[in-house]
Amino acid sequence: MQNESLYERASESHFAGDLPRARQLYAQLLAVDATHAGAMFRLGVIGLQEGAPADAIGWLQRALAVDPGQRRYREALGQAYAMAARHAEAAQIYHGLLADDASSADLWCGLGSALQAQGALAEAVKAWRAALEREANRADVWNNLGNCLRLLGDSDEAQAAYRRALALQPGDANALTNLGSLLQEQGRDEEALDSLRAALAAAPDTAVAMINLGVLLTRLERFDEALPLLERAVAIEPHIAHAAYNYGVALQACGRLRDAEAQYRRALALDAAHAEAANNLGNVCRDLGEHRGAQEAYETAIHTRPDFVDAFNNAANLMRTLGSLDEAQALLRQALDLDPSRSATLNNLGNVLKDSGDLDEGIECFRRAVASEPGNLIAHSNLLYALSFQAADPQVILDEARRWSAQHEAPLSAQRSHVSAEPAAGRRLRIGYVSGDFREHCQALFMTPLFAHHDHTRFEIHAYSSVVRPDTTTARLAAHVEKWHDVRTLSDAALADQIRADGIDILVDLTMHMSDGRPLLFARKPAPVQVAWLAYPGTTGIGSMDWRLTDPWLDPPEHDGHYSEKSWRLPHTFWCYDALASEPEVNALPASNAGHVTFGSLNNPCKLTDSTLNLWARVFARLPRARLVLMAAEGEARRRLVQRLAQAGIDPARVRFLPFRPRADYLRSYHEIDLGLDTLPYNGHTTSLDALWMGVPVVTRIGATVAGRAGLSQLANLGLAELAADSDDAFVETAVSLANDLPRLVNLRATLRERMAASPLMDGERFARDVEAAYEGMWCAAAK
Repeated sequence: MQNESLYERASESHFAGDLPRARQLYAQLLAVDATHAGAMFRLGVIGLQEGAPADAIGWLQRALAVDPGQRRYREALGQAYAMAARHAEAAQIYHGLLADDASSADLWCGLGSALQAQGALAEAVKAWRAALEREANRADVWNNLGNCLRLLGDSDEAQAAYRRALALQPGDANALTNLGSLLQEQGRDEEALDSLRAALAAAPDTAVAMINLGVLLTRLERFDEALPLLERAVAIEPHIAHAAYNYGVALQACGRLRDAEAQYRRALALDAAHAEAANNLGNVCRDLGEHRGAQEAYETAIHTRPDFVDAFNNAANLMRTLGSLDEAQALLRQALDLDPSRSATLNNLGNVLKDSGDLDEGIECFRRAVASEPGNLIAHSNLLYALSFQAADPQVILDEARRWSAQHEAPLSAQRSHVSAEPAAGRRLRIGYVSGDFREHCQALFMTPLFAHHDHTRFEIHAYSSVVRPDTTTARLAAHVEKWHDVRTLSDAALADQIRADGIDILVDLTMHMSDGRPLLFARKPAPVQVAWLAYPGTTGIGSMDWRLTDPWLDPPEHDGHYSEKSWRLPHTFWCYDALASEPEVNALPASNAGHVTFGSLNNPCKLTDSTLNLWARVFARLPRARLVLMAAEGEARRRLVQRLAQAGIDPARVRFLPFRPRADYLRSYHEIDLGLDTLPYNGHTTSLDALWMGVPVVTRIGATVAGRAGLSQLANLGLAELAADSDDAFVETAVSLANDLPRLVNLRATLRERMAASPLMDGERFARDVEAAYEGMWCAAAK
């Protein structure tokens, strides 16, 4: 009687929710009666209630040892195993219970959960369906069945299950969330939004509902809605890493990098193994220019998840930026070992190989990237640009540009603007320039003269900048522009809408298929007239691009068929150059004291093709005392270049290599060079103008493509067209003859800078008038 009274008192406390008192009384009972299975069972139930499955399992196993026939003990043990994530043991318990009596929907649900947790999805589906055969009106079971079907890839059946759950319980937040995320995966964004909004309305204070809706709104770039939701989710659940992570993603997407950094660090403080947060933290640090922090974050991501291909790629791209090409290549080859067909990895490896001078292998990587993922816009643009360095036939480039257009531009035809050009009727034409390089970048050497000399009485100048880290050059360029737009966080579609709203008449691209270009903006045709100029030398392939600026030397009339655009020839030069500094000064000719001539080419190693080295070798064979200066980073790439030089017939002992340097030091490198040798099929462009500015004449070989005629254009504008050779033999003779004529080299050294300053190559005012006349001519042609 005393035992039963004690058990009744313990039970009363238990049912009243006073778990500590109940536990104390059950323990007292067991001290008196060590075989009281009921007390053991109730202690196991308390373990379940308090979320202590290990305690629950211990007591329930003891209870079953005393009374193995008790079904409810076994049911509770199945629950305890499930809570402890011991799913195989839970499934075994439920199988045994169902073998005795298969009528309980709850037991089928327990089995379904245990099987699904183990990845036995097909068997789990059978269990969920068995539960529904017994209780067809359970919304929770339909929802769980939907989750299982979704994991099996049966989206249609999963959606039907979620909708059955919602038919039974329209405000079921779980089913609404699951349906919304499924619709999002299917690209049905507006329907997904409706479902996720309904889930939040059903559970307005639930962080998970806020996060799910906020993530979709972020993807749709609806930041004004997303940010408050995600901020609130973090406030409600400050200890959930996933909340901080997704808030960081939204902050990063709208350009609030410091705030995003704080959230990623918060996520990592909560969960040191959150690899995605570490990877994104690396991206933010990289964009902030904090390279050491970025490197550490990527290393954390890779250490946490050794198969994290994206982190390997991001770390490699950072190493490429820092000039550590060997490290970059090693990281990318590790990524390819993990996923040999990943398009992004192949593209990034292509970039590294190209930078290293392994142009052919780099182009093959770009081709593999495009074959693996035809929609990879960046890889396809990189392939098109890289062909400019390899192809001597312009048709090869045009054919690839048209393939690019068919793949990437054609699907956007419905988004093209059909605004017609109309006579300006006395108003100013609105000109918009688009670039990610309004910063300390070689393109600023050419933007500055034009922007500084625009006639603002006739033209309203807009700049659409995608610069991540503006600098003093950004500010200097912005000072010449009436309306500066920071558009780095806008999608191409959103930017197209803004440009239409701004009423831009002529939209000018300055980057195109190069890094940070926005070719799909131009594919949407947001302006009546669109023009390509400056960084990218060849055809864009974009049918919506109307014109390209060029000059008579780059493109004689018979070259018009090389391009998908119409060519507008400026009367003098495609380039107008401003060194942006008077220092360093030109020095005396090095050969006057050295006793030999030093040739040089400070071009990117990808321009040092076999054709180039073989042609140079003929010059060096004629000048046994001559020396050569090249720019190439230390490492494997330089070692391979040494081998290629030797194979071409140039003794590496005659070659001095320089590292990549900041601009002032790079220009000072010309102090040890007497004479420049140009590359083919892609001539030096900015590099040759830098050489000429430093008093170093450049002998060029005229090619068949626009990239291979840059030397001719520059030299013709200087009155030095005789240094542009139209054959290999003429190139050798010109270089040898000039190297043997030290008085002429001394004279050119002393006068080239002054000659440049007086030429069209540095006459910003004349260049601006020529470009403006082109714009007016294009507008008149479009308005007819």
